[in-house]
Amino acid sequence: MKARNPDEKLHLNLFVMGNGHHRAAWRHPDSCAERLGDIAYYESLALTAERGKLDALFFADGMSAGSVEDGFHWHLEPLTALSAMSRATRRIGLISTISSTFYTPFHAARLVGSLDHISGGRVGWNVVTSMFDSEARNHGYAAMPPHAERYARAEEFVQTVLALWDSWSDDAIERDRQGRYADPDKVRQIDHHGEHFLVDGPLNLPRPPQGNPVLIQAGASSQGRDLAARYAEAIYAVAYDLEAAQAYYRDIKSRVAAAGRTAPVPILPGLVTYVGATMEEARAKQRELDDCLPVEASLRQLGLFIEQDCSDWELDAPVPPLPPLAEFRGPQGRYATILRIIETEQPTLRELLGRLAAGGGHCTMIGTPESIADEMERWFHGRGADGFNLMPPSLPSGIEDFVDQVVPELQRRGLFREEYEAATLRGHFGLERPAG
Repeated sequence: MKARNPDEKLHLNLFVMGNGHHRAAWRHPDSCAERLGDIAYYESLALTAERGKLDALFFADGMSAGSVEDGFHWHLEPLTALSAMSRATRRIGLISTISSTFYTPFHAARLVGSLDHISGGRVGWNVVTSMFDSEARNHGYAAMPPHAERYARAEEFVQTVLALWDSWSDDAIERDRQGRYADPDKVRQIDHHGEHFLVDGPLNLPRPPQGNPVLIQAGASSQGRDLAARYAEAIYAVAYDLEAAQAYYRDIKSRVAAAGRTAPVPILPGLVTYVGATMEEARAKQRELDDCLPVEASLRQLGLFIEQDCSDWELDAPVPPLPPLAEFRGPQGRYATILRIIETEQPTLRELLGRLAAGGGHCTMIGTPESIADEMERWFHGRGADGFNLMPPSLPSGIEDFVDQVVPELQRRGLFREEYEAATLRGHFGLERPAG
């Protein structure tokens, strides 16, 4: 396996999720559950991540409330929250989820492009096709469209948004107070007449500072991987262990090359960390959160992941047989991870619930700053990851532990930046600005 260039560094994003990615984090007596509607809470998370020189903040999004008794994640709409957070920060990137199933291209291009202007070029958009029928019913659908249809729409959606951002040339604006504001020959209609969208253009917004805000995707199915390989500029991944991460990494990089692209396209698996001065301290932090977890809520989460009712399964018995991946019709990345955990660890149902409580099957590292840095370095040099999407089990303590303890260890090893070298998200990711 080819060694990495010594100048290559890890990319690290903070995946912001309520009080943390552990399902019971909000129940912990030290949580900030009372502040989930307070923008100052999110601004403080952003400032901690920026103090650690992280590449970006990432907000996921959902279009239905879900089971509110289990903990409510979607307090603030991401683009709205990130607009405020952009004013509290200077360098860190700002990434929002955008649903290609529920947004229209013009609306998405205008919203994301506006935030790129507001932030001075620090925005990324994570394009998803969405998952659940409960979301679809909030947007005029009786159920989610079929998988193939969602991805066909997503590809056309991406193409149309990019065309709208490119409908203004970089030098279109003249601001001649004695003449014209912009050159009409450099502001063009896109005249998109596709299967899913009809968009004349041009966008009623000049070209964003980055040209195109950074496109992030999380392709798990074959169709999703193909879409990511053709268009994504960074990729979120689910990887339970290094072997799974390496297989995904090889597959995506080969698809990117087959698509004729030479961009770096960093791959960023999710990473849950429990950091302590000793292994015992780190495990105690995990136990504290696990002890807050109601079994009923855990079973509901598992039922959501595997799309079947498991409320009457025996907790201390092995997990009942699940359908093979080829027969599963729901989101495949998470389901494949659950199958791998069951095959590798052979857990009881109770043990599986604890394993999924934080991160839902993403890689989990428990230990000292040195041991966690060791494992991150192993994934990085082993071509399992170009960086990580950090998923602290609790917030704000989880990201404070990582920034204050793990980041200095990564910097000491030359694996992570000590200062920002760029002012845009494209710069952080080592991506070129598209000409326009």
